[in-house]
Amino acid sequence: MNTNDTNSTKELKKNAQGTFEGIKVFLSELLDIRHDTDKEETVETIKKEISFKGHNAWILIFSVFVASIGLNVSSTAVVIGAMLISPLMGPIVGVGLSVAINDIDTLKRSLVNLGVMIGLSILTAYLYFLLSPLTKLTPELEARTYPTILDVLVAIFGGLALIVAKTKKGTIASVIFGVAIATALMPPLCTAGYGLAVGNFEYFGGAFYLFTINSIFIALSAFVVAKLLGFPLVKYANSKRRKRIAQIATTIAIIVMIPSTLLFWKLLQKEIFTTNVETFIAENIFYEDSYLFRYDSDFDKNTITVYLGGEVVPEPVINTWQTKLLNDKNFKDVSLEVRQTKDDTEFSSTDYVTLSEMFSKNLETLESRDTKIKNLENQINKLTTGDIPFEELIKEIKINYEDLNSISFSNTLVSNFQEIDTIPVFTVSWNDNVSRQLKNSNNEKIKNWLAFKLDKENIEIREQ
Repeated sequence: MNTNDTNSTKELKKNAQGTFEGIKVFLSELLDIRHDTDKEETVETIKKEISFKGHNAWILIFSVFVASIGLNVSSTAVVIGAMLISPLMGPIVGVGLSVAINDIDTLKRSLVNLGVMIGLSILTAYLYFLLSPLTKLTPELEARTYPTILDVLVAIFGGLALIVAKTKKGTIASVIFGVAIATALMPPLCTAGYGLAVGNFEYFGGAFYLFTINSIFIALSAFVVAKLLGFPLVKYANSKRRKRIAQIATTIAIIVMIPSTLLFWKLLQKEIFTTNVETFIAENIFYEDSYLFRYDSDFDKNTITVYLGGEVVPEPVINTWQTKLLNDKNFKDVSLEVRQTKDDTEFSSTDYVTLSEMFSKNLETLESRDTKIKNLENQINKLTTGDIPFEELIKEIKINYEDLNSISFSNTLVSNFQEIDTIPVFTVSWNDNVSRQLKNSNNEKIKNWLAFKLDKENIEIREQ
């Protein structure tokens, strides 16, 4: 390698290194929040917002009423409106921050106020649903009776957005904070109150479990951000007390983080399992003259159950489905159970709801197919007649030529072995009492009229 090549290589390396350093500096300035963080003000602000008294208590009560109404009538817009005025973030963020900075007094106060907040919210929602004439389980309510990976992700990123916004110097509208937290907390609390009001403790337990999970991840987000930003630890005069408090805070953090991580992983696996089941059912479970009522999947028991109606599916076909399931890399030790019947009465009442939904979907499918058939018929007619408005033409011709019995149309392909041309051909049939001379004259008139009407030169008129 000569000297010029060596210098060129060094120059390229230098330019590449400079570009990399420039990108690194840009990203650092873009994402770094340390220089714009006010740690002392953040701690003081969070401590002030922990208390649930006076104005905060009444605002919470009113926002719970609004959210309960939204859930009761399944109105997403109303639920969002309740989130905008909800003051739920204080105690939960206080828990995460106090553990991060070893502030045991703030931790106790946060937990007490968190309990007050939970009790007041559930009581308010309970009273509303107890007095409300509408007790039907709406989709908005049902969606908050069990946790999913999406709920956890909303809690995590909502909590991160909340604590990052709170650490910024100056002020950001408190509405942002409320939405970040209320998205994950307000609806589950109201649903828990609904469960108590209707006497369904399964709904209450599922909704409260969802609230607990979301609260933990929001507090955990506050804990992580406070640690990453290096919030100063609370100083204690007694070194033994400081050490004990630090040990307590560390223990609490470990107790919360490990189960939360495992829970997150389990919910993620469950969501993936559900998605894979949907794909497998759609791609494999079908048979002529049979139909799918519904299907259930149980992640914990590793089972898939499908309910079929119509013609009974032969055993070899079911064995093929089971073989495909065993060979599917997305499933491990998952069993498939097929329940089928010709008599719909063998299924439970819930299956009739599914059947009704399926009937509606099939009706929509049939209507869609009818529309497609009509469109195809129109396309065939266009392909047959080209751009000839045959229906309009025959009406005008019949008015002008009463002795005309019938007329037909077709396109004829003509070639001189060099090129191919399409010629419109009209075949006419006249009454027997029409003379040959008059027929020839009328044929010529029709040809000239069609040539003018259709703006085409090569038109043929033939007699039948």
